[in-house]
Amino acid sequence: MVDAFMSTWKLVHRKNFDDYTKSLATRQVASMTKPTTIIKKNGDTNIIKTQSTFKNSEISIQLGVEFDETKANDRKVKSTLTMYFSCGGAGTRI
Repeated sequence: MVDAFMSTWKLVHRKNFDDYTKSLATRQVASMTKPTTIIKKNGDTNIIKTQSTFKNSEISIQLGVEFDETKANDRKVKSTLTMYFSCGGAGTRI
């Protein structure tokens, strides 16, 4: 990952979050939670910790390598983290 992302991030504001979560069962809890995300790197492994009053999680991943992930609603998915760069160095998660 880009070194600029290696930091602690605190959610401050959600734009249109209520509209996005209307169909989710966890809507009420999700709307009250303001998680802190900590992104670190250990060699080729990226560690992403999410801490909130609702639930804490931690995943260790490598770019381009599929991994098993459990979402906040306990749904299990397979994910792959990839990065692309354009003007300003934007990235995406697939």
